[in-house]
Amino acid sequence: MSRFLSPTLEAVTPYTPGEQPQDQQYIKLNTNESPYRPSPAVVAAVSEAEVEKLRLYSDPACAELLRTAAAHFNLQPDQIMPGNGSDENLFFALRAFCDEAHPLAYADITYGCYGVWCGLMHIPSHIIPLKDDFTLDPADYYGLNETIVIANPNAPTGLALPRSAIEGILKANPDNVVIVDEAYVDFGGESCIPLIDQYENLLVIQTFSKSRQLAGARLGLAMGNAKLIADLNRVKFSLNPYNINRLTLKAGKAALEDTAYFEKTCAAIVETRSWTKQQLEARGFTVLDSRTNFLFASTGKKGGGELYRKLKEKGVLVRHFDAPRITDWLRITIGTPEDMEALLRALDEILEG
Repeated sequence: MSRFLSPTLEAVTPYTPGEQPQDQQYIKLNTNESPYRPSPAVVAAVSEAEVEKLRLYSDPACAELLRTAAAHFNLQPDQIMPGNGSDENLFFALRAFCDEAHPLAYADITYGCYGVWCGLMHIPSHIIPLKDDFTLDPADYYGLNETIVIANPNAPTGLALPRSAIEGILKANPDNVVIVDEAYVDFGGESCIPLIDQYENLLVIQTFSKSRQLAGARLGLAMGNAKLIADLNRVKFSLNPYNINRLTLKAGKAALEDTAYFEKTCAAIVETRSWTKQQLEARGFTVLDSRTNFLFASTGKKGGGELYRKLKEKGVLVRHFDAPRITDWLRITIGTPEDMEALLRALDEILEG
């Protein structure tokens, strides 16, 4: 770091994204991207005519996308705010609903950005350990008098709470915002969107990166009570009014409208996930009951770090977190059936060696 960096940032440890090799020599099973192309409707929407309009600013109100999203999720447009990926919506939510006097409660094993943003914005963290089996006990979140964020399904474990469990947390914290990060909900989780009209303190965050094949477009949605969304818009229009570019607005609208493609690709990933889980378990792995587009797995035969390195040597990238409690586990994105067969062949070679 330079000598000019603000002293308040010296202690901040930035988030480390998954590797993004540019030479495409790897089978990438490390960043939970979709193995499938965007919907043909998305490709058609991002037309040459739209590219030529990039000289113009995008619509800061995101009106067309909001109308489409409202119809899709059975909400009103003023109950939704698009963000530059779900990360921006989550960041805006922490900026709006947390400060030095209002801590953020979250699990010890979950999405790493929550802690990073707390450090960046000087928000006290209340870290609540998961149980020994990596499950989250809703009772641990009752009556906290703090802002709460829960990834549901959780990452990197892949485990999910039923909607009723989240509702219990909402009821037990009526005077605090409960943020439910549903990045992976479309692969077997139970969304809390149907609870939005019942609970003014519920904020649901979803992304187009996973189940709608738009990780590179950077689009997410925050959904909740209209007053909560107004709070987020206060932050957005104080920082980045044109946060969604023109092409992403078109792509997002088309992706929401093509429900058949969405359902087909989600089903394919779920089917491949089930097969891969069976194959890993047959090889002696412990695999958690994922409701996401990845699996969290470990084996007593080799440590997580060693497996990660040996798989990389064989051209397969997975994610390893060198962190307490999960250092012997790997997070494995679900790719195509051919991708997963290649993973298993590599694992067989490593474990037999």
